[in-house]
Amino acid sequence: MRQREGFSSRLGFLLISAGCAIGLGNVWRFPYITGKYGGAAFVLVYLLFLVILGLPVMVMEFSVGRASQRSIALSFQALEPPGTRWHLYSWFGIAGNYLLMMFYTSVAGWLVLYCVKMAKGDFVGLDAAGVEAEFSALMGRPWLMTAFMALVVAVSMLICSRGLQNGVEKVNKIMMLCLLFVMAVLVVRSITFPGAGAGLEFYLKPDFRNLVYDSQGSFILGETVYAAMGQAFFTLSLGIGALAIFGSYIGRERTLAGEAVRVALLDTLVAFMAGLIIFPACFAFGVTPGAGPSLIFITLPNVFNAMPGGGRLWGFLFFVFMSFAALSTVIAVFENILSFAMDKWGWSRKRAAAVNLAAILALSMPCILGLNLWAGIQPLGPGSSIMDLEDFLISDNLLPLGSLIYLLFCVSRRGWGWDRFLAEANTGEGLRFPAGVRFYVTWILPFLVLFIFAAGYWSKFVS
Repeated sequence: MRQREGFSSRLGFLLISAGCAIGLGNVWRFPYITGKYGGAAFVLVYLLFLVILGLPVMVMEFSVGRASQRSIALSFQALEPPGTRWHLYSWFGIAGNYLLMMFYTSVAGWLVLYCVKMAKGDFVGLDAAGVEAEFSALMGRPWLMTAFMALVVAVSMLICSRGLQNGVEKVNKIMMLCLLFVMAVLVVRSITFPGAGAGLEFYLKPDFRNLVYDSQGSFILGETVYAAMGQAFFTLSLGIGALAIFGSYIGRERTLAGEAVRVALLDTLVAFMAGLIIFPACFAFGVTPGAGPSLIFITLPNVFNAMPGGGRLWGFLFFVFMSFAALSTVIAVFENILSFAMDKWGWSRKRAAAVNLAAILALSMPCILGLNLWAGIQPLGPGSSIMDLEDFLISDNLLPLGSLIYLLFCVSRRGWGWDRFLAEANTGEGLRFPAGVRFYVTWILPFLVLFIFAAGYWSKFVS
């Protein structure tokens, strides 16, 4: 049997797991919905759902990985009772990893390109329309997007090919520590802008009315609760084995509930700090913060342009931070993809890296072409793109349904079972997973996950 590599330090495990959870959607979505639904009041609701929704599933995914000492390729097979077929989910789980990378690598490429553009001063002197035109022009240049996507894939795969400790762990440690340092610098700069106080008040001052009513007086409590549930659930990248793989690499010195809490807090800290960068800066320069790609690639370059001196430097640092956030996720997911091939077929790490380098380069092309040459393909209706379909399949389907599989596997007598899960989760020193929540995680939490799944379809196709 191939000797399984492990982390050289606990810090490596925490930073890599957090790097997997810290994603672009987390960074650009968390500040926006926090501001929309009541600032600090929304954060309290979000943290509640993080504890009762996200953390239990994270502990279960870590436990399956550590108990099996395998990736999603063989983890269910190693733990399931004879005659059961939980292992069939492994194919859907790894498909989720590929689907995520089919569009995530392209967006990461945009961020690296924007680092270059900021450093060169391509946005200097442009007005708001000019900045928007730059992004629109990029969407019409498939070869440029392909070049930067390929750079992201090649560098990330090279890092993974060097092994867990010498590649993935070493590089992620450096990137995550640099990310936190750059964020701290940007936060200090943003909150010291003249007029930044209005943005801080908007972001941090609790307004519990915004949890219940919007600016037009409409009742939105249900919408607010779903937004908090969705953010708490999706921010941790649960359900596709992307975190279980790191559970398989760690020892049994520490309980997994304590490790999951630390990863979730680090993930939340980064998202919260992103808001401290974005909102004070936007308010200080009279720019309305948007959501999604427009915030990162159109709104914020306008903010940096408006800064009286140093805007080009701060813009460059911001996109360095965003690139690190993206690359940490890409590297973490690539590690899961390579581990699948090594566990399933006994491939060497270098062979798995070479094959998947070619595969992911090819699989990423529909996303890029769907924004220009294949723009006529609108799979989810007018205005949609291939990227929207890929995002829908992973975010609204495989993440919630995969989380449900992990959940049922750990509580069902026909799966791994509650007693075995609890023993694994509570092995070691630290915070213990409470045995008293068995009824909740068995009979209530699965329905909450199904509600999130159904609500995703409702919001996309009905409302």
